[in-house]
Amino acid sequence: MLFRQLFDRASCTYTYLLGDEATGDAVLIDPVREHVERDSRLLADLGLTLRFTLDTHVHADHVTGAGLLRARHGCRSVQARHGGAACADVPVSDGDRVTFGGCALEVRATPGHTAGCLTYVTPDHTMAFTGDALLIRGCGRTDFQEGDARTLYRSIHEQVFTLPDACLIYPGHDYQGRTCSTVGEERRLNPRLGGGRSVEDFVAIMDNLGLAPPLHLAEALPANQNCGIAQDLPAAPPGWDAVVRDADGVPEVDVQWAHAHRGVVRVVDVREVDEAAGELGCIAGAEVVPVDLLDGRAGAWDRGVPVLLICRSGRRSARAALHLEGLRFAYVASMRGGMIAWNAAGLPTG
Repeated sequence: MLFRQLFDRASCTYTYLLGDEATGDAVLIDPVREHVERDSRLLADLGLTLRFTLDTHVHADHVTGAGLLRARHGCRSVQARHGGAACADVPVSDGDRVTFGGCALEVRATPGHTAGCLTYVTPDHTMAFTGDALLIRGCGRTDFQEGDARTLYRSIHEQVFTLPDACLIYPGHDYQGRTCSTVGEERRLNPRLGGGRSVEDFVAIMDNLGLAPPLHLAEALPANQNCGIAQDLPAAPPGWDAVVRDADGVPEVDVQWAHAHRGVVRVVDVREVDEAAGELGCIAGAEVVPVDLLDGRAGAWDRGVPVLLICRSGRRSARAALHLEGLRFAYVASMRGGMIAWNAAGLPTG
């Protein structure tokens, strides 16, 4: 079975690609909306056909790419029958199987972090995709989304810790750069759930974490209940399907697109004022907002109006684009290559 582990830096989320090399059928576990382009390119590179997206739960810290991938690839979205999203094409329960080509994944219900948490396990019990239920040396929080510490303790001990010691654990997140663990390691070393801790010990630990709400909670939950498609999203401007994401998830357009669409997007130059007035010039009609001042200015902008960001070479505008997406701007793009590329193409400056 083909296997790839992918990563979203902003939310430290892992996405997993599994494929049957004989048939080309594939699944994505926990896809992230900002990486739909990246994941689609990888599928094409490897000659795979996406059959299913599998969400381990309704996420609160990032938005799933399931809905956008379904629209693009015709795949079907899989979520928990109980506690999942009503938009799912395939609601599953404990004991079900998801089959793609000659491969399959067992569905194990592991509620406790949320009511609808699922763990997906390969039939040979060598790999388990635990989402946020069991993390490397940790676990998902239990203080919202119908979370319950006693339920999570039981889920992990009955559904995950009963797998073979050598079974690889692939979590939904890791914030310290770790990529996988094993059942044996977590049963021995997990400071919350392992080492013979009792359920009372675990409940006391979870009750005293004092965690702040997830950064993108207000956006993520309603969007994920609709498979990642924001129901109030304004219509995209003409030609917006030309926006592609680079390997770091930055939404980009080329200079020819930027030139052709100046009249339908807000053009924001994030260079310093004296730099924008310098030898490379500035695009006519662009607002010059140095990147350090972007937060203050963007707070007054309509988040439904598309924003095209430019700078000298594309580096600052790339950072600014990801930042504005984090502020829930609906349509943002960085101009690839910046004003260096614009001038190289012989396009006019104001």
